[in-house]
Amino acid sequence: MTPELTYLTYSVILLLVHVIVQATFSDLSKGLGWALGPQDEKRDQNEIAGRIERALHNYLQTYPAFIALALMLNLTGSADVTTALGAAIWFWARVAYIPAYASGIPLVRSVAWFASIGGLVMMLLPLI
Repeated sequence: MTPELTYLTYSVILLLVHVIVQATFSDLSKGLGWALGPQDEKRDQNEIAGRIERALHNYLQTYPAFIALALMLNLTGSADVTTALGAAIWFWARVAYIPAYASGIPLVRSVAWFASIGGLVMMLLPLI
């Protein structure tokens, strides 16, 4: 399996972890009774749970591009060392993005986001 497809596989695992972490923080911030009940009433969540939810939404915004690029690179035979590095950068930046966003430390989240976009660009260039 190529590095791009390997990171595509890892990205599915990261998606599952992301969803579980987000749901756990969201439910716990709203109370165990609410989490285990029908969740009919709307409750606000704490700041960290909100940040983790926004991090998940951000992941889902760039994830389709990563999937498409990983598949196109392999279908066209355009994958190379640079695209493999781009996939690795995108993946590890997305891993770092979760705690970076949750921490609330200024600029850290943005650095991880820009790194992930850089990884996507590295994957895109051979296809244009």
